[in-house]
Amino acid sequence: MEKSLIDMAREGIITPAMRDAASCEGVEPDTIRSGLADGSLVIMTRDEKSVAIGKGAATKINANIGTSSVSISVDEEINKARVAQQYGADTLTDLSMGGDISSIRRSIFLNTILPVTTVPIYQSVVEQGIHSMTEDHILDTISDHVDEGVSSVVLHCIEPKCIENLRNTDRIMGMVSKGGAFTCAYMLSNQCGNPFIDNFDHILEILKQKDVVLSLGNTMRGGCIHDIFDTPQIQEMQTNMKLAKRAHESGVQVIVEGTGGHVQASDIEDNVKYYKQTGNYPLFVAGPLPIDVAVGYDHIAGCVGASMAAGAGADYLCYITPSEHLRLPSADDVKDGLIAFRIAAHIGDSIKYGSQSDDLELAKRRAAMDWEGQMRYAIDSEKPGKMCPDTGSCSMCGDFCAIDIMHDLLGHRKDSGK
Repeated sequence: MEKSLIDMAREGIITPAMRDAASCEGVEPDTIRSGLADGSLVIMTRDEKSVAIGKGAATKINANIGTSSVSISVDEEINKARVAQQYGADTLTDLSMGGDISSIRRSIFLNTILPVTTVPIYQSVVEQGIHSMTEDHILDTISDHVDEGVSSVVLHCIEPKCIENLRNTDRIMGMVSKGGAFTCAYMLSNQCGNPFIDNFDHILEILKQKDVVLSLGNTMRGGCIHDIFDTPQIQEMQTNMKLAKRAHESGVQVIVEGTGGHVQASDIEDNVKYYKQTGNYPLFVAGPLPIDVAVGYDHIAGCVGASMAAGAGADYLCYITPSEHLRLPSADDVKDGLIAFRIAAHIGDSIKYGSQSDDLELAKRRAAMDWEGQMRYAIDSEKPGKMCPDTGSCSMCGDFCAIDIMHDLLGHRKDSGK
């Protein structure tokens, strides 16, 4: 078996993928190498593209796409994948559960260059049935996804004792993780252990063959802000951290999912820090949503929660769209969710790493009334570009612009540097 990125990082070897990731992050290649070696950073690769996620890297954003059992349009998913790439997604996750799933995934590969993550048990459920799927089929599906070129897979490694403890909680929403529910249904239907845990070493061998990143799912996340951090969440986190250590020691890159779903605003920072203190691995956060009443605007609520999570140390955000809880997202929803979460990532990075140069450059151009120059540094230039005046002050103040008045009086106007 060829050496993995972790194997080479431990031997002090800097690979082209490490150099590419370092160039994208603006850091020295050895910073990437050392992060891989100690498990605090992973690189998702696809062909020539390398995306660093973890300590020292900019906060990354994942966009979920994919069909459902009641909404199947390959063209629409291709369009959403293209929109996600256009508006700044770092990775894609294909959650398709309708139509020819393998064909849909191939179409997404053909139309984007982004690393793609899958949740293999989704396809097993579609092909065999939620109560009829077999362990062999689940493992074969993982192997098929790896062979097809995915960059990461999500496994839900929930233990039987955790399911039993879930029965005894007073949660309002119970379990909201789809992949987690499928895994638990398999375990309960067959009165057996978790197929991912029982076959963990074999799965690691499959993933290591092509340096596929293992993402350990957040099955026990809260489904509303009143389902607070409880015993099942703690148990899952402890299990995931143990498995993450085994994966890293074997040379498989690993991400831990946690603090996702719905989390009260006052708890987000502490939850993130609890995860980061428990394990050294990159933390992937879905959302989180700090309120439940922003229906139709969950991308905005999610932006607030994600900003707090990223600032507290989360490394990787899964976006939320306006259609969360309501329907399969449209291409426009994908765009809106991505813009919101790029804002969140930027805020989070400004907390983790200090103020960002793009903010300074945009401010200089704003002071000079350089509208075109401002758009070069805007997270999204398309929408605000249509709002800009041709020249001079904007229509908010017209002839009575405070910046103009005081620049003229004090002589502070500066060239925008364009």
